[in-house]
Amino acid sequence: MATVCDLSNKNCKPCEGGVPPLTQDEAKNLLQQLDGWTLGDKLLGKTFEFKNYYQVMAFVNAVAWMTHREDHHPDMTVGYNKCRVEYSTHAIGGLSENDFICAAKVDALFKI
Repeated sequence: MATVCDLSNKNCKPCEGGVPPLTQDEAKNLLQQLDGWTLGDKLLGKTFEFKNYYQVMAFVNAVAWMTHREDHHPDMTVGYNKCRVEYSTHAIGGLSENDFICAAKVDALFKI
């Protein structure tokens, strides 16, 4: 079984569609390797809390940099002291391993 560290050390693979989304069981198995993320309807999400807006924006910029490098971008909702990050692989209409890889990398950024 992989660990969070294993997921965060992987890189996203290009996904142009034609690949089935993860089954609910596959998604639940990968979810066990993450801390505090939840499964929604075809998405993976987590809300991160901060002391102030400056910390939120630093986090958002770090996530933007990482996701640009992985070429797998989340939806982010930004508030004064929190940021909601949600992943879904739109090309396949559901979740892929890429979503879980990036979620693990976002967690790693939050711990810095």
